[in-house]
Amino acid sequence: MKQFEFFGKQLSRRQLLTGSAALGGVLLAGGLTGCGGKAQASAMRDIGFWHLLSGGDGIKMQAMINNANQANSGFKVHPTVLAWGPPYYTKLAMASAGGRPPEVAIMHASRVPGYAPGGLIDPWDLDLLAEHGVSGENFAPRIWEKSQQNGKVFSIALDSHPFVMFYNTDIASKAGVLAGNGQLQEVASPQEFMAIAREMQKVTQAHGLSFGYLGSGSQMWRLFYTLYKQHGADMELIPGQPMKVDRDAAIESLEFMASLFDGTIAAKAGDIGTGIAEFARGGSGMLFSGVWELPTLKNAGLPVDAATIPTLYGTPASYADSHSFVLPRQLNVDDAKRRDVYKFVSDVLKGSLSWAEAGHIPAYQPVVQSQAYRDLTPQIHYANAADIIAYDPEAWFSGSGSDWQTYFAENVQNVLLGRDKAAAGWDAFEHRTNTLLSRPNPV
Repeated sequence: MKQFEFFGKQLSRRQLLTGSAALGGVLLAGGLTGCGGKAQASAMRDIGFWHLLSGGDGIKMQAMINNANQANSGFKVHPTVLAWGPPYYTKLAMASAGGRPPEVAIMHASRVPGYAPGGLIDPWDLDLLAEHGVSGENFAPRIWEKSQQNGKVFSIALDSHPFVMFYNTDIASKAGVLAGNGQLQEVASPQEFMAIAREMQKVTQAHGLSFGYLGSGSQMWRLFYTLYKQHGADMELIPGQPMKVDRDAAIESLEFMASLFDGTIAAKAGDIGTGIAEFARGGSGMLFSGVWELPTLKNAGLPVDAATIPTLYGTPASYADSHSFVLPRQLNVDDAKRRDVYKFVSDVLKGSLSWAEAGHIPAYQPVVQSQAYRDLTPQIHYANAADIIAYDPEAWFSGSGSDWQTYFAENVQNVLLGRDKAAAGWDAFEHRTNTLLSRPNPV
């Protein structure tokens, strides 16, 4: 019987189909969608909304949900928060396959290519979106392009959340690496970046840069893919074909990453939490991380600024993804609820200035172009990342929180620790990717 790989597990066709229906029923029997008898007993329509946002992001999202609920008397959105990564995407796929999904959900834009072809999410009606004042013209070109599959729009981006460089302005000033505008000097090569890091290390007496990576494939991939795309290189993952990649650019990117962990520029090893803590206590002058860390750094009272990762290889590029709204497939679409979802999403997009306060770049351009957004610092200093976004190469197995990023860690972590050569680590990862490309999309 034909075998499929589903989130790292081997399943037969019969197991996949049976499991989809059974697990979908089990997951939703407990009322995960937040729907049920209430909708029949009241004139107010209940809208189930799944998302994977926790911590500060979860608090901000709940506030936006509350605002939408208060502004609309005809419906009430009931959020369900599920664990980030494979657990969330597995449950969402099973819920859609089992016929009991929520009315709307959040999905990373990079994961949409794995779901749209299998009919697990429905396309958006652009005319209905336009009735609520939302159109493609309201989004940066790269973000709007990413929302589409085969000419149809399958996701509506709330944001872009790039991988950026935070820096301590006090340390940078003492190191003499601030430009006349008070922002970090521009650098245009790996050597120039390392020189600035070493100047900061002289001030901190610890490290110039913090970057925790141990055990986190997503963290390693974000920096690697930024550097790889800065080479002007592309990467294509076409089912049934070997990975199309610029091997030299990949190896050079890994070699540069490994060179940072020399005990002076950056610690030889450490996880994400360790890296953030070091930067927060002034043990380094710079931090590579996602924009979502901004509230934590501000709460620590740091004199912090931020910018996109410096262009070290000639082509501006910044790894990023987008939290996007999707319409899980409904066996029987309730037209009234579907219209409510469009209104809810439009309200959240238009009210996404608060989302920007959490560090994210709103996808809805009228917010980004407002004076209120321009007054946000350091957010305005990396807003240009939306124009140089590098989304993951499209495949059913790629994207944020995917097992593919875990496989990257399995093959690359020893390179960063100095135990393996970059070429060996990359070739092993490429071989693992080609194995995935030889298999069909299980969903």
